[in-house]
Amino acid sequence: MTTEPKSTGRRTLTGRVVSDKMDKTVTIEVSRRVKHAKYHKYVTRTKKYKAHDEANQYAVDDVVVIKESRPLSRTKRWVVVDRVTAV
Repeated sequence: MTTEPKSTGRRTLTGRVVSDKMDKTVTIEVSRRVKHAKYHKYVTRTKKYKAHDEANQYAVDDVVVIKESRPLSRTKRWVVVDRVTAV
């Protein structure tokens, strides 16, 4: 019998805080590089996620890790887990 921690199956992403104007919510911009199907050049794709920040402790330009969670509001499905780098 092994005592390995079970995987929750929830995704984690790393991105940059672009807005902290809401109460207990930050907007995270996640960038990824994909190869264009026809031209075979790498293109940067960005997407914004709203994440829960209980203590309002994250500021603009912080790099953070977010984790998928249950729906917290109409648009919020992510929770900030950790700060990678600060301003």
